[in-house]
Amino acid sequence: MPLMTWELWLAHDMVTDNPLPWQRSQDNLTPGRIAQAMGRVFVAIGTPTSTPKPRGKSPGWQPGKKRHRQNPCPIVKKTVSRPPKKPSVTV
Repeated sequence: MPLMTWELWLAHDMVTDNPLPWQRSQDNLTPGRIAQAMGRVFVAIGTPTSTPKPRGKSPGWQPGKKRHRQNPCPIVKKTVSRPPKKPSVTV
């Protein structure tokens, strides 16, 4: 909390009053009014983050891109199959 108050106090000279429609304009800005006007400061200085990912429906497959089938996995059986019996040779 003290850090936020300190940042608002330092930004006091950079911001202009941006009152909401039902608020009166003020000459001596309060910390709350400075926080309301910080949006313009953030737009001016930019941000180090990357742009957000697009939302909604995905663009889908690119036209002309081939789709490969997934290699099937070998079938795993629960029981072990025994080798067939060899007929006994009678002499």
